[in-house]
Amino acid sequence: MDYGSTHRDIIENCMRGDRKAQFELYRLYSQAMYNVCLRMVNDDLDAEDLLQQSFVDVYSKMDSFRYESTIGAWIKRIVVNNCINFLKKRRLKIESLDDRFHHVPDQETVSEIHLNVKVINEAISDLPDGYRVVFSLYMFEGYDHKEIGEILSITEATSKSQFSRAKKKLKELLEGRRLLVDN
Repeated sequence: MDYGSTHRDIIENCMRGDRKAQFELYRLYSQAMYNVCLRMVNDDLDAEDLLQQSFVDVYSKMDSFRYESTIGAWIKRIVVNNCINFLKKRRLKIESLDDRFHHVPDQETVSEIHLNVKVINEAISDLPDGYRVVFSLYMFEGYDHKEIGEILSITEATSKSQFSRAKKKLKELLEGRRLLVDN
């Protein structure tokens, strides 16, 4: 795929410091990146601050963009890294497990259920930080457990454990709110 053609004019103008191009890039990607920040840090003000800092980083590092991915994927990587660094500074709590005492099934059978998106997002927000971050990185940002382990400086097994516990906790939160609807 030719990633170079996606927003090439805007990118090249941003590299030259063109403020209109920078605003256009921000307009195109800020809402999606804000959502990433909010899912990761679970606080509106922190998410807004991280979004702004991330775009400052994007503009200052624009000359390192090599068109090897989409500009959106490149920006998202900066945003996710900034969120993770922020959470590490806040001492993200992740329970570590010894690999030999941990087993997470590869697939779980899940019955089809219909849920209200707003309430699901609220339940995700109610997850403990460690659960929420691993859950978001895996489910929404597309990282695998090995990558999450490297990013968060935890084992792959711990990432799997946090994800499994997040799913269990999320199910409990949703069931507690009586959101499950019979088909």
